Amino acid sequence: MTFNQIKMAVYATFLTNYYGFKLKKAASTEEKKRLRIEYSKVFLTKLNIEIEIKNRDKIPKEGQFLLVSNHRSIIDPLIVENIAQNSSIYGHWVAKKELYNSFFFGLFVRNGGTILLDRESNQMSLFFKEIKECVKAGHSIFIFPEGTRNKSTSVLGEFQGGAQLIAVKNRLPILPVYIRSNADEILKSSLKNPNNNYKIEVEIGDIIDYKDRSVSLEEAYKKQFNIT
Repeated sequence: MTFNQIKMAVYATFLTNYYGFKLKKAASTEEKKRLRIEYSKVFLTKLNIEIEIKNRDKIPKEGQFLLVSNHRSIIDPLIVENIAQNSSIYGHWVAKKELYNSFFFGLFVRNGGTILLDRESNQMSLFFKEIKECVKAGHSIFIFPEGTRNKSTSVLGEFQGGAQLIAVKNRLPILPVYIRSNADEILKSSLKNPNNNYKIEVEIGDIIDYKDRSVSLEEAYKKQFNIT
C-alpha cells in the first residue's frame, strides 16, 4: 500500500466509526438519514469524487420503494445515499452478516438502519419479517440485487431472486438506479492520484411495477439502462 492509501484507510476507519457512534445515538430515522448523507458527502469530498445524477427528475419526492442498484465498489452505498437526499425516502439497507462483524463497517452498519441477511441460515423467515416491519413503519428497502460486489469484467452480475420477491411480498414499487461509471476504478484512481478531481455518473430509471411479472427484474433493469 502507498502512503496515501494507508492515510486514507486510517481516516476512513475513524470517520466510519465516528458516524457509527453518532448513528447509535440518533433519536429518529430523520436524524439517521441526515447523518448517513452527511457521512457520504464528507467521505466522497475527501476522495475528490463528485456524483452526477442523470434523470434526477425521476427520483420520487416521497413514497416507499425497493431501491435496486448495481454494485461494483465499496463506496456504492455512499453514492446511493446522495440520490435520496432531496426526498423523504428513508431506506433500510439489506446488509450481509460479514459487514455486521466488520471492524471497519460493523458499528456503522449495525446502527445505520440495516436488515441483516445471513446467507448461511436455513431460516429466512426472520429476515422477511424484519423487512415487513420496516415497510409497515413507512420505510423503503435498499438492496444490491446482484447479492455481492461484481468483480468480473461484465458490466452487470446476475441478479439473485430475493429482490423481486421482496418487492412482491411487500407491494413495493421498484426504483432502479444504475451507477454507470465504474466506481471501483475511480476509487482506485482517487487513492493513487488524490489531487485530481473525479466524477461518477448515476442514472435513475423509471419505476417498475412490482406486479409486472412478464419479465424478470434483471431483464427489466437491463432494458431500462440499455445494458447488453
